[in-house]
Amino acid sequence: MRKKSLKCIVTFQTTTQAMAFEMLCKKKDIPGRLIPVPKELTTGCGLAWCVEEKFTELIKKMILNEKLQIDKIHEIMH
Repeated sequence: MRKKSLKCIVTFQTTTQAMAFEMLCKKKDIPGRLIPVPKELTTGCGLAWCVEEKFTELIKKMILNEKLQIDKIHEIMH
């Protein structure tokens, strides 16, 4: 079993939003991956972007600069 650590979780209303977010993160070399939404969160499409908590501010800036559509940003132990 892997050790839980604080993560930044970005949730989305649609799968299209999640896929676009993943593509942009890969293009900008921002680490992370799409995961099923953790059970303690709820969202529309069931997919979320998971990245280490230290990248939260970078993710927030990217969302604002690129005018990305997301549901919410969460910081949870995952």
